[in-house]
Amino acid sequence: MSRFDKYDPVSGGFRARLGFAPAGGDVNAIIAVGLDANGRIVKGSGNTGVLGALCLTSPLSQGDVADVMTDGEIVDVPGLDAGTVYFGTAAGAVDDVDTGVRLGHTVEAWRLVVRVAR
Repeated sequence: MSRFDKYDPVSGGFRARLGFAPAGGDVNAIIAVGLDANGRIVKGSGNTGVLGALCLTSPLSQGDVADVMTDGEIVDVPGLDAGTVYFGTAAGAVDDVDTGVRLGHTVEAWRLVVRVAR
């Protein structure tokens, strides 16, 4: 179950309302997110480009407030490789192909160190 581990809510990210209704597969997954024209969190680029990583630990509804990480660590992440740089795509996926915004890197295969390129 992926979750925020090291996160400073003052300087490690920001809060906004969700501009989409998360599906079951969005819980415990890392999603690259941006903001829409109304300042709501959307999967992928939105109007702002990819700004951070969203990792929901419980089901939320559209309009609920969520934390977007720009600087911190997400742990217990399945499917990553140690010592790899990860990127957020315009569609919201997180992968190791340099086609989007640099989200961060792994140390262990289960820990993503988030340092979003600004």
